[in-house]
Amino acid sequence: MADTHFKNLVLFASGSGSNAQRIFEYFEHHPNIRVAALFSNNPEAYALKRAENFNVPAFTFTRAEFKDGTVLKKVKKFNPDLIVLAGFLWLIPENFVKEFPDKIINIHPALLPKYGGKGMYGHHVHAAVVAAQEAESGITIHYVNEHFDEGEAILQARCHVSPEDSAEEVAARVLELEHKHFAPTIERLLKG
Repeated sequence: MADTHFKNLVLFASGSGSNAQRIFEYFEHHPNIRVAALFSNNPEAYALKRAENFNVPAFTFTRAEFKDGTVLKKVKKFNPDLIVLAGFLWLIPENFVKEFPDKIINIHPALLPKYGGKGMYGHHVHAAVVAAQEAESGITIHYVNEHFDEGEAILQARCHVSPEDSAEEVAARVLELEHKHFAPTIERLLKG
């Protein structure tokens, strides 16, 4: 199943998968990096359809399968050089982190360590940034450890937030940064 010519990416997504889409597009014709599989905890996730559109094998799983090692076994079959959380909302189990040290990365829609942690995802993050009247927000691409949003930062990119911005306007600007920076950062890490 694993082709040694390629570096393999395995994606995890919980929702629409716009970052997964960008990653599929970016690596579709890459000479030595490919998306080997996508896993989702949500059988309704549009990310699954996006994977199908790019002929990427896609799998769904339950919380029990995530915790008991079933998913870990499946993921290992794809021999991942990097596991990418592209809008994946569950905490990664310790067995995963131990099996793939410094090989799991996440993108967070804020400048960590601010606005990270359990419950801080999507709209909740942008609403908190606006409520705190921050002058800037952005993204943090970071390594994953056993705690939400506490792994070492790989890259941060910033955008301006003005006092009249809505959470939706901030979200749109942050998403642009995600789409611009995530795939090239993955490529850089795999060339590293």
